[in-house]
Amino acid sequence: MQNFTNELPKAIEQSNEDDDALQSFFRPGISPDDVAPIFPLKRAQPLLQAFTALFHGGFNNVMLRLLVLRELAADVDTPSLTRADINAKLGYIDPDRLETILTRLRSNNLLAWDAAQSVYRITPTARNVLAALSSLLQAEHQAEQQGDEAEMSYMLTQVAGAQAVGGVSVEQLHHLLGRLIELTEEFSDAIASGSEFQLRTAQQKWHTACDWVEKGSQIIHAITNDSRADSATHRAAQAIGRAQSALLNMQGMFSRALNQIERQRVHLGQSGLSTTDIKTWLLQYADLASLADDALAYPMTPLFITPSEMIDVAESELLSNRQSAVANILPTGENAPEIANEDSDALLELDHWLDRLTNIEHLQADKPMPLQDLLLPSSFAIASYRASLLPLLGDVNESALQGATAALARLPLEFNSKDKMQRVSDPHVCAISVATLTALSKKA
Repeated sequence: MQNFTNELPKAIEQSNEDDDALQSFFRPGISPDDVAPIFPLKRAQPLLQAFTALFHGGFNNVMLRLLVLRELAADVDTPSLTRADINAKLGYIDPDRLETILTRLRSNNLLAWDAAQSVYRITPTARNVLAALSSLLQAEHQAEQQGDEAEMSYMLTQVAGAQAVGGVSVEQLHHLLGRLIELTEEFSDAIASGSEFQLRTAQQKWHTACDWVEKGSQIIHAITNDSRADSATHRAAQAIGRAQSALLNMQGMFSRALNQIERQRVHLGQSGLSTTDIKTWLLQYADLASLADDALAYPMTPLFITPSEMIDVAESELLSNRQSAVANILPTGENAPEIANEDSDALLELDHWLDRLTNIEHLQADKPMPLQDLLLPSSFAIASYRASLLPLLGDVNESALQGATAALARLPLEFNSKDKMQRVSDPHVCAISVATLTALSKKA
C-alpha cells in the first residue's frame, strides 16, 4: 500500500507532462480533447506504447526485440519460462544485450514477471501484437510473389474476420474502399494513355481484381444485412458496392480501347512486322545502346567542307539512299512471338451472347422481351458484361467495322431502357434497370 501511495503522485505527474507535451503540437486555443480522432488513440495508449517499445530506435534493435519476443512466444508447451530457459533458448545473444531487451519488454507490459514463482510469462497484449505482425509479414511475403492480389486478399481477410467476430469498423471498410478507388483510377489512366502495353498490363491486373470482387461481394452482402451495423457502416458498404460495379464495368472500356489500337496498328510493308512487334523486340534489351556495338568497323573521320557542299551531299543521300538506310537499321524479320489470348473467356462469352441475341426474333417475335429474361440467370460479372454490350445495338460506327461486336451492332434489334430500377429474384443480382429488347423486323 505504501508503494502504491508513493507511485500514484509520480503517475499523475507523468500524465500531466504527457498532456503538456501533446498540447505543444496544436495551435493556441485548441485542446487535444476537442479533436475527436485523438480519443480512440489515447484510449489505446497501452497498446500503442507496446508498439513503441518494440519499434523505437534503430532497425537492428527493433529486429532483436522482435526476435526475442517471437522466440519466447513460440514455446507453447509451457505458459511460463524461467531465466535459465530463456538463456538456453537465446544463448546466441550477448547476455548484457538480452538483459536490456528483457527489461524493456517487461517494463512495457509485453513480458510479465511472476516474482512468487520467478518465471516470465507472455502477456495477452504481446500475443495480440505478434498475431498482427505475423499477418502483415505473411501478406508482405505473398505480395512479393503475387503482387496486388495478396494485398486485396489481406484487406478482405481483415474485413471478413472482423465481421465474423462481432462487427467490422468503418475505418476498415474505408481502407478497402480507398484501394478499390485507386485501382479504378489506375485502370482509367491506362485506358486514357492509349498504350497497348499499359492496357494489357492493366487488363491482366483487372482480371485479378475481379476475382476478389466476387469474394468481396459476399462479405459486403453480409454487412448490409447485419442488423448490428450502424448507418455509417452501411453507407461505407454501399460505397464499396458502387466502387466494385464501376470496376467491373471497365471490361467494355478495355475492349473498345484495344479494338481502337488494333485498327490503328501500323504494319511495315509486306513483312508482317508491326510497330508492336518492334517495340516488343526492343523491350528485350536492357541496354538499347548495346545494339550499336560493332556497327561501325572504323572510327568516323570528320570532314571539313563548305555549307553548300554539305547541302548537296545531304540532299543526294536523302533521296537516293533512304531505302538502303532503312534496310540497314531495321532488324531482320522474325516470327512474332505467340501471345496467349488474354481475352479468351471474354470472347467465348461474347460469342455465346451474340448467338443468343441472334435467335431473339424467333423466340420473341410478337412482344418485347424484358431485360432480366436475357441477362439472368448468370453471375454478376457476366450480367454486367452482357449489359455493357447492349448499347452497341444499332451503332452506325460500330456496325461498319468487322468482328463480333460489329456483328452485334448490325442485329435487327432495338434496346429500350427507362430511368428506374426493379427488383429481381436472383442470387447474384438484387435489382436491374427496367428495359426491353425488341426485334425490329417483327415490330408493329
